[in-house]
Amino acid sequence: MSVLDKFFSHYKNRRVAVILALLGTVTPVAGLQKFYLGQPLWGSIYLLLWSTPIPRIACAIDAVWYLIQDVEQFEMQFNGYTNQQIRNTDTQQISAIADALRELDKLRQDGLMSEYEFEQKRRQLLDRIV
Repeated sequence: MSVLDKFFSHYKNRRVAVILALLGTVTPVAGLQKFYLGQPLWGSIYLLLWSTPIPRIACAIDAVWYLIQDVEQFEMQFNGYTNQQIRNTDTQQISAIADALRELDKLRQDGLMSEYEFEQKRRQLLDRIV
């Protein structure tokens, strides 16, 4: 597998794509989100048109599109997942977080973790679900 294949086959995060698109609306380096999402031709076009307002407008449209798009749609389009794979991943992730919460609670009950530390870790784990 070549370096480019590895780069384009990595997991694409919707939040990162939105941030890169928003970055392209305020800086002359527009199109980074297209490279990140495995669309180098479009990324190159954005960069070639850097001196015009077109890439900035397109980046704003991309950012809005990525935000309003369903998570499942994004995963299918950019990560190649099917609906069943997304559901399985979500179920596995939630199960892992539930197990971690049980372990944290056990540490708290055993006196190895303060109430404050427990609450911080619990919030971090629950933030992963959203």
